[in-house]
Amino acid sequence: MADIFLKFVNASISAGWLVLAVMVFRLIFPKMPKWLRPVFWGLVGLRLVLFDSIQSVLSLIPSAQTISPEIMYMPKPTIYSGLSVLNQAVNPVITKTFAPKVGDSANPLQILIPVLALIWLVGIVLMSSMAFVGWLRLRRRIRTAVLLRENIYQSENVSSPFVFGFLHPCIYLPFAVDGKVMENVILHEQMHIARHDHQGKILGYLLLCLFWFHPLCWAAYLLFCRDIELACDERVIRGFGTKERVDYSEALLALSIPRHGAHMCSLAFGEVSVRGRVKNVLNYKKPVCWVVAAAVVVCIVMAVCFLTNPKEGAETTKAVQVGKAYD
Repeated sequence: MADIFLKFVNASISAGWLVLAVMVFRLIFPKMPKWLRPVFWGLVGLRLVLFDSIQSVLSLIPSAQTISPEIMYMPKPTIYSGLSVLNQAVNPVITKTFAPKVGDSANPLQILIPVLALIWLVGIVLMSSMAFVGWLRLRRRIRTAVLLRENIYQSENVSSPFVFGFLHPCIYLPFAVDGKVMENVILHEQMHIARHDHQGKILGYLLLCLFWFHPLCWAAYLLFCRDIELACDERVIRGFGTKERVDYSEALLALSIPRHGAHMCSLAFGEVSVRGRVKNVLNYKKPVCWVVAAAVVVCIVMAVCFLTNPKEGAETTKAVQVGKAYD
């Protein structure tokens, strides 16, 4: 179990570099088409599950295995982050703290890492259980919903429109929605279904359950939820005129709801950064071709550089050198 836990830790560290790269790119390239943002977060999700990726000289991942399973048996435990400055700062502390003392029957890490693995499992169970309970509660609330048309339902127990379901998603609306607002809401939720955002959000949450211990994974999931809403808004209003965009913005404001924390069960119409979404809707301009092309090229470059691992020979040699430096 300890070895499996370390595999997930190393995968999260590798993915963390890609998360940072995506976050920086979002900041320096705000005019990037919104539909491309979830694609970048998709790369992060793919990186998290690539435990044994192909090797490439183009890889920008400093180290594919920052913490070796052998650390539990080292007389002087060290890590190899791939960054010499970080190794020199962290390894003396690790060695001093976890090196077995004379007379010890085991390396302290032989006890600590299995304990951390157990805590990791408990966290997975808790997060999965919370999501399952939330799903059951939401399903109970909508069991009396009335069919409006096709896969669209209305319920007195619903405060805001949302998509619910994985393989067969349905749209749920409150009764107190007038015609003009309702049509904008339905367009939005239908676009979510067409883009498979409901499935992406659930899969993203499942990954978060596995990597809950890494702060950057939480940041990636929250930004992903925000970006799928922006991408959906952009797709809906692509052919809208000024008046139609104003009407859509009014629908967002009218049906906005507070939502705290990560949630996987549904996609609610007005749950994410309504102020920012309204601003994007009102100021929307179709991105020029060169901006789209540049963003696509960056996406491809990130895939090549962050979905591959550094060459094993060079990395292994450096790791051995780091270990010897603290022997």
